[in-house]
Amino acid sequence: MRVEFVTPVYVFSRDAERCSLPPAFPSCSLIRAFRTHQRNVLIFPPRRPFGGQRTDSRDFGPRVNDRIRITPIRLIDEAGEMIGVIELDEARKLAHEKGLDLVEIAADSRPPVVKMMDFGRFKYESSKKERANKARNKVSEMKEVRLGRSMKIDPHDVGIRVAQARRFLIEGHRVQIVQNFRGREMAHRHRGEDRMDDIITSLSDLAKVEMSPRLNGRRLTMVMVPERQKIEAWKRKMIAEGKPILPSVPEMIEEMDHDDDDDSDD
Repeated sequence: MRVEFVTPVYVFSRDAERCSLPPAFPSCSLIRAFRTHQRNVLIFPPRRPFGGQRTDSRDFGPRVNDRIRITPIRLIDEAGEMIGVIELDEARKLAHEKGLDLVEIAADSRPPVVKMMDFGRFKYESSKKERANKARNKVSEMKEVRLGRSMKIDPHDVGIRVAQARRFLIEGHRVQIVQNFRGREMAHRHRGEDRMDDIITSLSDLAKVEMSPRLNGRRLTMVMVPERQKIEAWKRKMIAEGKPILPSVPEMIEEMDHDDDDDSDD
């Protein structure tokens, strides 16, 4: 038996709207639309190669409770004592009776090591330790406090800037204090030096001088660094008096004014 395959022949005339097709095939307009769609279609690459590694870098933490799949496991109780190698269902039953969670602490070993613990409390303590480590390893910055554009600055404004410097020192930052001179004020540089000495005295309970006042052009600058022991003693004093450890600038100014009044009474 001989079978012949006949390929349909499309005869297009010069007129784009006229063409001769067998009656069983679609019209020329549909064919043109399909070809236009093929030219305009966008071919997107696959999300990842077949069998490749996933690019999701999120850390979901250790496997807990129902996320643990491998059995048997090596179980450790909440006191840190080894129970032994048991089936996963039995370990879940023991944890449920004690109201604890199963946390996989060594997933690569076989059998995996699982410990019974309060996972919510464990996460809280871990985050608390992490925050403490970040606070301990916090890098100090250099903060600049300018005493106005010239020597013509009100004493109250000087007090505001000194209070801001105190806040920086309590936070553990180094502070650079700058006094600018304008015009003929350079002939009275001793007034700026006296002002710097007053600031050193007012901040001596928290910091020490790292760089003594130096004149660079029309700028008189000095650097003060916090002393850890003095700051810790000051914080304990604030806690004992029921005051905030890091008071606002107006509160600091009020306290400094109160101390000045006490000194004048003496």
